[in-house]
Amino acid sequence: MKLLSWNVNGVRAALGKGLLDWMQTSRADVICLQEVKALPGDVQGVVWPKGYSVFWNAAQKKGYSGTALFSRSEPLAVTNGIGSPEHDAEGRAITAEYADCYVVGLYVPNAQPELARIDFRQAWDRALLKYVRKLEKTKPVIFCGDLNVAHEEIDLARPKENVGNPGFSDEERSGFRDFLGAGFIDTFREFEKGPDHYSWWTYRMGARGRNVGWRIDYCMASAALRPRLKRAWIEAQVMGSDHCPVGLEIK
Repeated sequence: MKLLSWNVNGVRAALGKGLLDWMQTSRADVICLQEVKALPGDVQGVVWPKGYSVFWNAAQKKGYSGTALFSRSEPLAVTNGIGSPEHDAEGRAITAEYADCYVVGLYVPNAQPELARIDFRQAWDRALLKYVRKLEKTKPVIFCGDLNVAHEEIDLARPKENVGNPGFSDEERSGFRDFLGAGFIDTFREFEKGPDHYSWWTYRMGARGRNVGWRIDYCMASAALRPRLKRAWIEAQVMGSDHCPVGLEIK
């Protein structure tokens, strides 16, 4: 299974920046998109690449958040949300069940400037951990997407300047460690231990060209899948959003 995840920062904008070509050439079995900022009807006329079933979880608030999942094989079931009413109105999670695993596409809430939304974010982390652990009782889980946290200093270009800021606060990093403590694997770090690998760059000050970025997009997997991990990567060369795609392939 080849899986790709991308925060497209508006699917309608991304359609004008090569999204369909990228999907077509990716030959991925599953594609998870985040921050689609659209209802299904907003893209009703789009001809998606042949062979994919399309599933959508739009936020109740128009033009905000939202996730989508594209699958070459028909999932056994598709579920929206994580069972947390206070969070599920924002369209931040979509789960596809397959014969041997679950795939969860995620757009994790941003803590906002001055950590104004940190309580909401911490409640989300707890609810998500409870959700994926419940799924894991049945079969292994892959959850992927914009997790809105740089876990370690190596995961952002300027850690010292960003201590305590959204995405690199103690609270968010602790929430991420809870997933690792529960046995979930940061698959990219299974294959790449070095620095300077990022998945998001601010649009300001030419940050992307200078590779002043953050690694906040992940493919996480149950420990039971470790023997099946084939590769994990970041497609930093793919433009069209302030994020780039991340990928995982399992045997």
